[in-house]
Amino acid sequence: MKNKKFYSVVSLLAILALLLSACSSSSSSGDKKDKAINKEELSSKFPTTVKNSKKAIDGGVLNYGIVSDTPFEGTFNLAFYSGQPDFEVIKFFEESLLKTNKNYEITNGGAANYKLSNANKTITIKIKDNVNWSDGKPVTAEDLEFAYLVIGNKDYTGVRYGDPLMQNIVGMDAYHSGKADKISGIKVIDDKTISITWKSANPSVLTGIWTNPLPKHYLKDVPIKKMAQSDKIRKNPIGFGPFKVKKVVPGESVELVRNDDYWAGKPKLKGVVIKVVNPKVIVQSMKKGEIDYAMFPVDQYTAAKNAKNFQLLGTIDLAYSYIGFKLGHWDAKKQENVMDNPKFQNKKLRQAMAYALDNKSVGEKIYNGLRFPATGLIPPSFPGYYDENARGITYDVKKAKKLLDEAGYKDVDKDGYREDPNGKKFTINFLSMSGGDTAEPLAKFYIQCWKNVGLNVKLVDGRLAEFNSFYDMIEKDDPKVDVYSAAWGTGSDVDPSSLYGRNAMFNYSRFVSKKNDELLEKGHAPESFDKEHRRKIYNQWQEYMNEEVPVIPTLYRYQLYAVNDRVKNLAVYPAESDTDWSKVSVTSEKPATENE
Repeated sequence: MKNKKFYSVVSLLAILALLLSACSSSSSSGDKKDKAINKEELSSKFPTTVKNSKKAIDGGVLNYGIVSDTPFEGTFNLAFYSGQPDFEVIKFFEESLLKTNKNYEITNGGAANYKLSNANKTITIKIKDNVNWSDGKPVTAEDLEFAYLVIGNKDYTGVRYGDPLMQNIVGMDAYHSGKADKISGIKVIDDKTISITWKSANPSVLTGIWTNPLPKHYLKDVPIKKMAQSDKIRKNPIGFGPFKVKKVVPGESVELVRNDDYWAGKPKLKGVVIKVVNPKVIVQSMKKGEIDYAMFPVDQYTAAKNAKNFQLLGTIDLAYSYIGFKLGHWDAKKQENVMDNPKFQNKKLRQAMAYALDNKSVGEKIYNGLRFPATGLIPPSFPGYYDENARGITYDVKKAKKLLDEAGYKDVDKDGYREDPNGKKFTINFLSMSGGDTAEPLAKFYIQCWKNVGLNVKLVDGRLAEFNSFYDMIEKDDPKVDVYSAAWGTGSDVDPSSLYGRNAMFNYSRFVSKKNDELLEKGHAPESFDKEHRRKIYNQWQEYMNEEVPVIPTLYRYQLYAVNDRVKNLAVYPAESDTDWSKVSVTSEKPATENE
């Protein structure tokens, strides 16, 4: 144990030394112009399908690792969850009624088929007859209607109501305000058929429509305001996916068994055991065969790239890292963001903090080149919308200092830190999350980058926050937090309104403006069914956000997946969330180990 801890400390110090060296060696130049990232340069460095030519056995149990240093929250429902660890459980037993293609657009051929009509303002969805919940009850049109009635209800405690498609449904506003008992734009035509009509056509219907039903027969007696905390969500959830939840050990593990009546055919695996694995031991867990599959931390790539018993798959992730400014608060009564925090209202201060960050060195030195500077808020995993000509906010210390001077932040008392425009001490409280060996060095590096331009930045409570408490402080707009470091999984819908809209609870920076409203509205207006038109709108929006800087996009990323050599028929393209777990199999009862 002593040796293990010693090497961990050495690793932390080495990472920090590399980063601080990079920061100090280039901090005075600041004039280097980074080239825009070309799409061809972003082609995946890794295979997206596991290689295994052996014959699959009948059954087998797959061991799945959630790589995290904290317990999972345990909100096992797509309408209510908020954290990635919970989604990693949900995806095995819940799924969308409609399948998607490689451009994340809905297609026919899944558990339901669809048809657009009424100038793209109405969608009709017909569920297949053999689609049943894991308790044997049929999935019905009323179940999908029930999902909308729950999400649109004023007592709903989740965050999915902020989606523009959701709010644009005919009659949704009347229902949400309590003036109607039903949503007039949603019609149950028969047991298996439902139609949804919007006030105006929105191209996000192709990539962002909600088609995840809720089992009405199972949840109808649970009050909506208590639904997320109920045992029917947290301990005994049901779905219509390839597996069924058998046992939940809160925060630690979930055991799933095969859903023999799965609509797309009997799954190949007999079951899946999901358990939390600390990032510090994931490499050894994979080498020992304790885990068959895990989303793998890229900071440990060098320790795993020559593994003998498992493979690394990889894609450019539907995600990006960012640093956000707390500019206001969420008004739960009005269901909108209010930008009323004066501390960071001067955008020159925000711009300066962005120019101070050497994200290129972070990607190269801490993430082994598997993360790279973000140029905007739409990642290259959206090839049709990613702006390959954008340079974003590049590392430029001289510019950062100049902006701070112009904004009136000057070192009056000559202690190395700038005072505010009124000459008062100016301290920035920075919230950063724990997790893995790189979390602390990365936070210290960003703090050092800001110190290099004269800003006094300190960690909230003097330490890193664990996952659940981190998001609790962010969601509740804890006044202790000025700036925070986080990441977004964008989902398959390119429309950023659900993350940055005026009525989006996920808009954690609480940034609002008329121009932001206008650009986001144009992005999902009927004219934007023309993809080229929509692409230009989103390029304009990203330029505007890079000017206003309510958040600093820091890194795009490759996402790695470690897969034991006994696993067969597993693919992670175009996104891992689209993996068809019903087709995944194993070729031996026992996992391959490094010593075999």
